[in-house]
Amino acid sequence: MDFSLDHFRLFGLPRAFAVDAQALEAAYRALQSQYHPDRAASLGDADKRLALQAATRINEAFQTLKSPLARGRYLLQLAGVDTQEETNTAMPVDFLMAQMEWREAIGEAKQAGDADALDKLAAGLRRERRALEDELGMLLDQRQAHAEAATAVRKLKFMAKLDQEIGDAIDALIE
Repeated sequence: MDFSLDHFRLFGLPRAFAVDAQALEAAYRALQSQYHPDRAASLGDADKRLALQAATRINEAFQTLKSPLARGRYLLQLAGVDTQEETNTAMPVDFLMAQMEWREAIGEAKQAGDADALDKLAAGLRRERRALEDELGMLLDQRQAHAEAATAVRKLKFMAKLDQEIGDAIDALIE
């Protein structure tokens, strides 16, 4: 296995945000069957370690390309753009206001123990995430607008946290 390949080349896919999910899955399965550590069980320690490293690399690459947020972040990294997710919290005012409204609605539904309201919030958030993922794809694949794409990645990270918060609230109601 050539460890110098980027994730897209590893799977034989074009370097783009728009990924053919079936082709990704098929390439992943083919590589996993080729490099699965069980296939190296009869080999020496060095080859076993190499097989384990290859399997780990394949899994990491697959998880990165499968996730729109991670894929966007990775494409920006390949382009030499730091998304500054940990240091840049500057966001458009309308986005921040929407985040506050989401958090209030989640808090109210959580406090009321209203699982239906949390489900509706989760569905609404999924729609907004898909729209933002579409925008990120357009920014990366069509416009190569890296600064705007980095902002979209940071927004998606905010939304992923909201999604986790909703999931945790639903889990707490079920327990």
